[in-house]
Amino acid sequence: MIVAREVEVRVGARLLLSSVSFQVASGDRIGLVGRNGAGKTTLTRMLAGESLPSGGAITRTGPVGYLPQDPRTGDLHMLARDRILSARGLDHILRRLTTYSMAMAEATTDEARDSAMTSYSRAEAELAAAGGYGVEAEAARIAANLGLPDRVLGQEIGTLSGGQRRRVELARILFSGADTLLLDEPTNHLDADSIVWLRSYLKDYPGGLVVISHDSGLLDAVVNKVFHLDANRAELDQYAMDWKKYLVQRETDEKRRKRERANAERKAARLLEQSEKLHAKATKATAAQNMARRAERLLSGTEGQRAADRVAKIRFPEPAPCGKVPLTASDLSKSYGSLEVFTGVDLAIDRGANVVVLGLNGAGKTTLLRLLSGIEEPDTGEVHPGHGLKLGYYAQEHETIDVSRSVLDNMVSASPDLNETEVRKILGSFLFTGDDVDKPARVLSGGEKTRLALAMLVVSAANVLLLDEPTNNLDPASRKEVLDAIRTYAGAVVLVTHDEGAVEALQPDRVLLLPDGDEDLWSPEYAELISLA
Repeated sequence: MIVAREVEVRVGARLLLSSVSFQVASGDRIGLVGRNGAGKTTLTRMLAGESLPSGGAITRTGPVGYLPQDPRTGDLHMLARDRILSARGLDHILRRLTTYSMAMAEATTDEARDSAMTSYSRAEAELAAAGGYGVEAEAARIAANLGLPDRVLGQEIGTLSGGQRRRVELARILFSGADTLLLDEPTNHLDADSIVWLRSYLKDYPGGLVVISHDSGLLDAVVNKVFHLDANRAELDQYAMDWKKYLVQRETDEKRRKRERANAERKAARLLEQSEKLHAKATKATAAQNMARRAERLLSGTEGQRAADRVAKIRFPEPAPCGKVPLTASDLSKSYGSLEVFTGVDLAIDRGANVVVLGLNGAGKTTLLRLLSGIEEPDTGEVHPGHGLKLGYYAQEHETIDVSRSVLDNMVSASPDLNETEVRKILGSFLFTGDDVDKPARVLSGGEKTRLALAMLVVSAANVLLLDEPTNNLDPASRKEVLDAIRTYAGAVVLVTHDEGAVEALQPDRVLLLPDGDEDLWSPEYAELISLA
């Protein structure tokens, strides 16, 4: 259980939540919603114990499993299977069992063999206490349902794609059996089948759950309570109902607040009018003041109508002039250790072309964009920049952002030709205002990092955009802005996405299928592969 008492949440000088109290008990499946930047991720970090509230207290009873938007994946040389098993400390036990088994087989004396057998028996007793060999099978089942087969579980973390690493972390959190789960955008990088399985798993989870998600299907299937974080009012509206009822009730509440405010404003206006009339008479000055105070009390006693949530105004840059074929690649191959990702991939990006890259998770889609951007080098083959090429790269893991620098410093480095006033104006259109621009990038939520990365693209004058899951972590209004920007961009785009709406907005000319590297003209038949990719 998690209990929050009179919690206050601030980011710099900005108040996000004021004196909020609530609890997360067993059986509570809470959807934490609100616009990007409202403070959902900040509050969740506090619930997980990774940061402290500005005021009030948060207490935790029992273990908490926390999946952040940008998960930490631990030792990159650790096997994916061991990373998942480490949630219950089983990786160490199984490793010791293997070591002692080998020691028994290789023992040259009875004394050495007896010692190894004793150690093996102790480790086996520890495993039995933790659930026996069946727990390893349980971890494998969870992983398989999240699109992580045995082949992937036997690989080192460092050889996995960003999406695979995130699914390993999700599997680890689910396998932990924690009393309370805190999941920030858990459906990112999941295919359609895995999302269906996750909905069922979370709906039946016996402990407490807080989930941040822009997946309305997940919220509809899972949650029995909704907490709406209203950044405009610095309040957490708590609804003890499912998602569909919440949507209806919230609309009803909005209409009620609007009526109450309008009535109070009408009464206050009449009182102020009378007050002005009485002020003209010296003998009525006290009565006039009393009427003015009554008007103030009327207005202060009503909840302010929610200001319309601001949305970042996103328009990708006017592309710089370039040659007919600004980017080509020939015979690209990439392996991580003994794992071959793809081999012999050729690609030519014409000026203004739209290409979507499809393939199952782990097929090398992100790796290809990293090779094209120059962040990684291919094992074989070359990337050839054409005349006038200016690349813009949006990375799904936000690697283009220097987390040690502030929001403003990141933007300045991306736009050396603009002065600070111009940079601040652009950041303002992406909802970074006042003290927000001085925040270190490492404290930003996933949605805020997405907005910053997109802002850095906007000032780049790029004529070829490499976009890797650009709609992840975005609320519906911000997602619409990104889709409109993709739809109207005049340069070339190479897109990796699970979002069918993003492909529809792109209206691709061609499709590249990985890992085989086959290229084809786009046709509607390929659309069904998007959610599986």
